[in-house]
Amino acid sequence: MTLNILFISITVKKRNRSVEEYDHDEIVSRHYQENRLKQDSVRLY
Repeated sequence: MTLNILFISITVKKRNRSVEEYDHDEIVSRHYQENRLKQDSVRLY
């Protein structure tokens, strides 16, 4: 997809991600959520 705005061309290409990248993102997301829950539980005390 290409957009022409004021004589500037911007090209956006879909990036193909590997299975390892999806797995890594899932693990990072899970750790982030776990740490957030821990912080919230500590704030209650």
